[in-house]
Amino acid sequence: MLISVMKIVAFFAVVLALALGAIHLSKTGQVLHLEYGGQEIALTPLKAIVALLVLLVLTWVALKLLGLLLAFIRFIAGDETAISRYFDRSREKKGYQALGDAVLAIASGEGKLAQDKAARAEKYLQHTHITNLLSAQAAEVAGDKKLANQIYRQLLEDDRTRFVGIRGLMRQKLEDGDTATALLLAQKAYALKPRHKEIQDTLLELEMREGDWKGARKMLKEKQRLGEIPKDVQIRRDAVLALQEASDVLAKGTSISAREAAISAAKASPDLIPAAVLAARSYIAQNDARNAARLLEKTWSVRPHPDVAAAYAEIEPNETPTQRLSRFNRLIERNPSDEESRLLKAELLLTAEDFPAARRELGNLAETHPTVRTLSIMAAIERGEGADDSVVRGWLARALTASRGPQWCCDKCQNIMTDWAPVCDSCGGFDTLSWREPVEKRGAASATAGAELLPLLVGAPKREQQPAADPTDVVEPDSVVASRADKPQPEDAELLDATSVVKADEPTPEKPAPQKAETPEPETENPATSMPEKTVSGPVGPAPTPDLKPTPTRDEEREMVRPDVVPPDEADWTEGKIKP
Repeated sequence: MLISVMKIVAFFAVVLALALGAIHLSKTGQVLHLEYGGQEIALTPLKAIVALLVLLVLTWVALKLLGLLLAFIRFIAGDETAISRYFDRSREKKGYQALGDAVLAIASGEGKLAQDKAARAEKYLQHTHITNLLSAQAAEVAGDKKLANQIYRQLLEDDRTRFVGIRGLMRQKLEDGDTATALLLAQKAYALKPRHKEIQDTLLELEMREGDWKGARKMLKEKQRLGEIPKDVQIRRDAVLALQEASDVLAKGTSISAREAAISAAKASPDLIPAAVLAARSYIAQNDARNAARLLEKTWSVRPHPDVAAAYAEIEPNETPTQRLSRFNRLIERNPSDEESRLLKAELLLTAEDFPAARRELGNLAETHPTVRTLSIMAAIERGEGADDSVVRGWLARALTASRGPQWCCDKCQNIMTDWAPVCDSCGGFDTLSWREPVEKRGAASATAGAELLPLLVGAPKREQQPAADPTDVVEPDSVVASRADKPQPEDAELLDATSVVKADEPTPEKPAPQKAETPEPETENPATSMPEKTVSGPVGPAPTPDLKPTPTRDEEREMVRPDVVPPDEADWTEGKIKP
């Protein structure tokens, strides 16, 4: 504000000074006489100043007209002039407008419009490195991969666009599935710009796909040096790559290099279970049981796993169950409170046939964390202690719908894999597998389907033997086939005895009241699938049986069959029917 006021004051001061000077000059100045062509012109000082100013303006206009004439002559001759620059600016304006429209069309996915605008921009602009790149992107959006490939190859000729051309060709090869060529292009792009994060990640991924584990380890180290990943992440991933390298080397038969790589991976990451197992087996192959046991015990203290226990058992394969239980105590004591340690000890006690100790070691895991493994161990304990078959089958039936426990699960896509691998088969994530229980829960449909098998697996408890009826009091019907009566029935089947079947069309002699020998039946766990056994003695008359009503015809007789017992193919399905 103060500066603006000062500028205004200065302007008025200059105007005032000029006005005062002109007034003073007009009063005190002498007259200027000019003679030209015999004429004399008298000018006062003020008029002389005005005439000088007019002369200067006319001179400036004449010079401009002369310059315009010279520029027109140069324009005709083809030289760059103000006129040509004017038209150039107009073309650039149209070109940049088309360039902006092409970028917007690419962003909105309008491939054809983007190609048209890119061609218009290329027509008006002389920046081929920009227009070619835009044309390639427009061709990709339009789906013209062949044209995009040609333009990317043109970009390779310019140093400014060589990296862009290589990157575009690399992405095309990746889309086509040509990983070998894409790997070569990624290496060239990395040589041009080693700090480019996308190229680093792509090169690392392609090296892992092609099995170049050494190159992948170098890239990991370079990413850590540039600060792209933390040190601990680099150590963990390097251990994973070293393990995979050891596996490949071992498959080729070079055991020494494989052992060194596996040991290096196990030392770098003790919680990497496959590395510890591979290194331990390498020690076992060299008859170095001490180092193998030490390595496995260290891994067990960090993360217990069944594969670690299996490798620990391979150290002494010919020992007795008691000796194995004693030796495994060193391993279990490294992490005794873990669930895997309790399950392992329970299994060892089962092998040693110490079933009460196995039950105590398992504790309440079958109730707090029921899995296929814990329920199977409980079934084995019940079998070993001489429990009824229905109890054993009950535990096995529960195992049908129980969780399978920890598995190799991908933390990225929740895919479940049978064996560990450095890369997930589903999403391609690197080092995303962890030993844990899956996140997904079983649906109600699968649980119901498994529950329907319970009667088939459990069955009914064994009955006490019923007292045999007096054969003199039993009426033998003529319709019963002797061969069918002699066939053995399933132990749990509760079909009515064949001696209680009487033909409907046979006359019944009149006798006082029929005597019926009934034996009270103990309650069962599945009343829907069991029927009381009845033995008919004496002359058979209309029996007031509440469960089985007499039927007038043979075609309407009901079938009494248990759902959990399948009769033989030749069975007579009319057997077990009672007539009045």
